[in-house]
Amino acid sequence: MNTVDDKTVVKDYFNATGFDRWRRIYGEGEVNKVQLDIRNGHQQTVDTVLSWLKADGNLAELSICDAGCGVGSLSIPLAKAGAKVFASDISEKMVGEAKEQAQTSLENSDNLSFAVQDLEDLSGSYHTVICLDVLIHYPQDKAAQMISHLASLAESRLIVSFAPKNVVYSLLKKIGELFPGPSKTTRAYLHRRVDIIKILESNGFSIQRTGMTSTQFYFSYLLEATRNSD
Repeated sequence: MNTVDDKTVVKDYFNATGFDRWRRIYGEGEVNKVQLDIRNGHQQTVDTVLSWLKADGNLAELSICDAGCGVGSLSIPLAKAGAKVFASDISEKMVGEAKEQAQTSLENSDNLSFAVQDLEDLSGSYHTVICLDVLIHYPQDKAAQMISHLASLAESRLIVSFAPKNVVYSLLKKIGELFPGPSKTTRAYLHRRVDIIKILESNGFSIQRTGMTSTQFYFSYLLEATRNSD
């Protein structure tokens, strides 16, 4: 399967069976043990990013691009905190759900806008670009291109998360592939931390903060990188 097919698979998945599955995972309703574990893990990653940005004390002054926003788990609290947020996702259904969530959660959503877009098609300029739990859908060569593109949109900071590649997680991934079923999603790609850092540094960024979320079924490494001054 080539990378173009990968993207098509992801888009079709999140506009069909994947949408219902992940809407439940990211929601508050009853889910199975695996889905609850993933929900809690993803929320920990979101909470870490929110804590970083709030600690800086200037969130209300920032323009932020949430690339691969899903159902708005990060976009909505960022907008609630006063940031100007542009959120996008490859899935039309995901964006539709995020809009509904925003209407319910926000008294005023003027500082939050949504679009159905591939990451590669994003344009504009933002103080901070954030891309959480999306790199798992990109093989290494495509990930490098995508991170470089996101870096070109970031005036000051780029925050990304990815499933780390090491012996333990690679083994767990192989074991999981032996048991296809209702919890099976799309093809999952793991990435070495050193490779992602190298891509960021080659685009003129330096690592500032890092974080790791590890539960039974959810593994995500978080990197905050800021643009080097000239």
